Amino acid sequence: MALYLQDREFSNFIHTNLAIPIIYKALKWEKIILDKEYADEIDINKGIDYIFKLGNKKITVQERFRESKYSKYNDFTIRYRRDRNPFQDRHQSEHYKIEADFFTYGITNCLKSNIGSCTDFIKFAVIDLNVVYKKLKSSEILIQDNNENFCKIVNKKLICPIKYNSDKSSSFFPVDISLLVKLWGPEILILQKGFI
Repeated sequence: MALYLQDREFSNFIHTNLAIPIIYKALKWEKIILDKEYADEIDINKGIDYIFKLGNKKITVQERFRESKYSKYNDFTIRYRRDRNPFQDRHQSEHYKIEADFFTYGITNCLKSNIGSCTDFIKFAVIDLNVVYKKLKSSEILIQDNNENFCKIVNKKLICPIKYNSDKSSSFFPVDISLLVKLWGPEILILQKGFI
């Protein structure tokens, strides 16, 4: 539980102190303040962390932020399964339920153990999830439990491996951002720094 709280504290800090002023301000997206019960419900059931507005348009977002030690990676990750979760209805994770329009993924210039030193992103990307899920549905992106570590392009398809967290609590799949752009163009990214 302590690790979860540390992760939550880190994510909340980065959202407020970096993502809002650096990413969302540049996009002119205004955060909508949500009732806590509704925010929890859409997070658990729809994979939506935040709702923003741009004019009259509502924009839903899933976020994930990582420490500087992950800066060598060129992918964002989507949680896949949580088979050890005591709640059967939570075994299928983000991949199965995500309804967010965009995924904001960022690598910070600090470690979780020293979040007060966070001043910027080493890299970040705002990815159009509608395109990603369209490609998953059409099998142009394939998720495979293939013992690989990274995505690769095979016959104009993006093959992404299933990876398992070391504590076995969950699995995820990485999606290489530069390969997404190579296959389907830069319009899949709404805004980015350092990934391409």
